[in-house]
Amino acid sequence: MLATVLYEDGDHRWIMFTRDPGKPDAINNTNHYLVQSGTEAILLDPGSIEMFAPMLSSVLKYVPADNITRMFASRQSPDISSSLGLWDQALPNASLFAPSLWEGFLKHFGMTNIHYKPIPDEGMTMTLGHTQLQFIPAHYLPSPANFHVWDAKAGILMSGDVGTAPEEPGSSHWVDSLDRHIPKMKKYHQRWMPSDAARQDWIRRAKAIDAKILAPQHGRLFKGPQVNEFLNWFEQLPVGVAVHS
Repeated sequence: MLATVLYEDGDHRWIMFTRDPGKPDAINNTNHYLVQSGTEAILLDPGSIEMFAPMLSSVLKYVPADNITRMFASRQSPDISSSLGLWDQALPNASLFAPSLWEGFLKHFGMTNIHYKPIPDEGMTMTLGHTQLQFIPAHYLPSPANFHVWDAKAGILMSGDVGTAPEEPGSSHWVDSLDRHIPKMKKYHQRWMPSDAARQDWIRRAKAIDAKILAPQHGRLFKGPQVNEFLNWFEQLPVGVAVHS
């Protein structure tokens, strides 16, 4: 998989893994993130069963398996979490942070070793090495129990499906023009984001933290002023039942 270092300051790093050239065409491209601080690391939404082998080999180029003490699943979707049963064998001593609502669902992927750490609906803060990660509620965007990950030191908000857009192979990892990017995002966000109230609650949280990078699960990332440009666009977009009623 292609690996891109999004942030590095000493032993604190964010690395994105994406666009495995060997994946089947019918499988969506997904972005997966490794956060390292000191001797500890966490995998964010580690991916599907099909992506396990390339993800494992890519991740181990950056950190030893024993240093991956945590995992995170934002929700129960198979494209981001169906590999958990395989990671359970590779990382038997790790803990999985995931929404409390989805524990009975995520365990269907075959977890017998990894210790489940339920995230309460209001979110929580976790210490990783020398830094802290905050699990921010993003319920109904699109899942009824869903969280995003905020790293204040790095200035990165991992935003799940918010900001998602399909991309062609070989395209840039970064949004270069919001105007050109909007046609790729619009239908997806209108179809998959069901609740205006949930969207507005998330916008309030996202604007309060002043992210430098918005890193979604699919497609390009937003950086600098484009983060607020996206938030302002998303804030005004009719979504869910407002579109399909």
